[in-house]
Amino acid sequence: MVPVYPSLTHALAEALVGTLWFVEGSEDEQMDSDDAVKVLEGVAHLFSQLSGDQRQELMDLLSEMAEAESDPARREFLAGFPEGFSLVEDAS
Repeated sequence: MVPVYPSLTHALAEALVGTLWFVEGSEDEQMDSDDAVKVLEGVAHLFSQLSGDQRQELMDLLSEMAEAESDPARREFLAGFPEGFSLVEDAS
């Protein structure tokens, strides 16, 4: 069996992005908005704990995923992910 993803990191990133894509795009009937905010903020907090090298590795992977994505809306989500989830340090 040929693996779908080149690494465990890539597979986990795909799973996380898929989950966050669902949470962010959910309507109130699908998910409580307070719970959605808690999930999104929790992930952003976790990312704030990553080392600089880990952040860069994740941003590089997200860039690769965005380039390979055929769905324009999901590609836009992936492209904005680093800034939206505080992976990019504020330059000000």
